[in-house]
Amino acid sequence: MEPDDPAEALTELRQRGLGWVELLQAAAGSGLAVYAVWALLLQPGFRRVPLRLQVPYAGASARQVENVLSLLRGRSGKLVDLGSGDGRIVLAAHRCGLRPAVGYELNPWLVGLARLHAWKAGCAGSVCYHREDLWKVSLRDCYNVSVFLAPSVLPLLEGKLQAELPEGARVVSGRFPLPTWQPAAVVGEGLDRVWAYDFHGGGPGEQAAPAPSSASVPRAPDPQTG
Repeated sequence: MEPDDPAEALTELRQRGLGWVELLQAAAGSGLAVYAVWALLLQPGFRRVPLRLQVPYAGASARQVENVLSLLRGRSGKLVDLGSGDGRIVLAAHRCGLRPAVGYELNPWLVGLARLHAWKAGCAGSVCYHREDLWKVSLRDCYNVSVFLAPSVLPLLEGKLQAELPEGARVVSGRFPLPTWQPAAVVGEGLDRVWAYDFHGGGPGEQAAPAPSSASVPRAPDPQTG
């Protein structure tokens, strides 16, 4: 597989799907009956979402979360996760000092699951999860943005980021790269690969910087532990 080939990466993601641990986690957190309704009727999102914009939900792996945090190390300010799923990246970012940490997710069951994880971790009053369309979210005060979205959405997202991000912001994209922006850093391999883009007013940086050593990547906290 070519390192930055979205089509092949998407095929691998669809084949991976939900593991039994994720299935058990969702079932235990929201009730088996509720999860069955979500899995059958709502996955990967609401039926009104065009097929080309859909991507099957698969929670970020521990390695993916670690890679995101490694590219945000040493930064401060607000963290926004667009399409925050079960909230694990928001929770991990908060624990690493990025505050406020906010997640936006359209699927109501995933929002509920994220809030449950935050409550179990003792962070219910410290992180925020909103059920909201990411296209309606203002990014004008967001200096740290995380996205794990379908490749078909990313060209549209580039326009929103270009129009709204403040100078000095960093965007971290997991699984799939932004199609036309040049990354400042890249970490990981395959589906665990994560790209960082620095925004300097006129647009993202044009020169790629060396990726941090994998030995320096912090261990991501388990979203279900306090």
